Amino acid sequence: MRKSEHPGFIFEGQLTKEQLAFFDKNGFIKFRNFISPETVSLFIDEIKRIEKQLLSEGVEYVNGIPLKFGIDTNGKVMIQRMAFLSQFSKPMSDFLKEPRFQEFLKFLGPYDGRIGENEKDGLILNHYINTEDSNFSQLGWHTDSPRDLFLGLRRIMPMLNVGIHLDDCPFEHGGLRVIPGTHKQNIFRMLFRKKYFIDHKTDKDEVGMDVKAGDLTVHDGRLWHRGAQSPLKGEASRRRVMYVPVVTGEYRPKHKDSPVPFYHKLGAIILINRKVKLDPESYKVSNLKTEEVEA
Repeated sequence: MRKSEHPGFIFEGQLTKEQLAFFDKNGFIKFRNFISPETVSLFIDEIKRIEKQLLSEGVEYVNGIPLKFGIDTNGKVMIQRMAFLSQFSKPMSDFLKEPRFQEFLKFLGPYDGRIGENEKDGLILNHYINTEDSNFSQLGWHTDSPRDLFLGLRRIMPMLNVGIHLDDCPFEHGGLRVIPGTHKQNIFRMLFRKKYFIDHKTDKDEVGMDVKAGDLTVHDGRLWHRGAQSPLKGEASRRRVMYVPVVTGEYRPKHKDSPVPFYHKLGAIILINRKVKLDPESYKVSNLKTEEVEA
């Protein structure tokens, strides 16, 4: 494992030839200071508001996607993975419609793409924290693209995942790890190079990076990547990242009656996932011990 020596790019409204070439070679890219500190604070406030609403209403699924619960540093329940955030937040929805997002579609060339605000899992939040009772402190090796097979598609379609980082995460504190160039591997290697979500081991070819709140990353759905656990404990380990898919092919929006995708069911089968019991008054949980496997 090594730290990427590339400091990241500054996005100035249009992708440059250098940026397109970097992504084509490596399968990922980082843009520094894509959103302002004020926007970071706004999104964190929106996340807290949405979380409080979902907990108070006892919501466990959004458009067929299960929420993932854990215990925060104050001993109260938290939602460690939320889906379709922008459906609860006008500022987030407006953000995804900004013209600069359309530039990222060029990474899919020659395919036509779109921002999947209402498809797959929509705009999600991965809320990592390393505590004794956390259920989401790391994420094992995986690629994103094979989900198409579980959704009934006959072939894997090109896609991207765009990450909006809301907390500082130096390389030494864990965070996003990628294996550059694996977006060009054959399908056998994409499906069987590692044990999906179970394997957390360091790879000799993996690369990490320093990430600051406000940075934006893009990675190809075929790229092997993981979320490394922070060596820190408690509040110092907190890491919040929102991801939205950029998709191709047939438009497949989700709605309130959408079934739970098989890949989410598979995660519950592979690892223990006992029922979360919510107390809306105190947001306490009981009998909760889960290993997270979904991206």
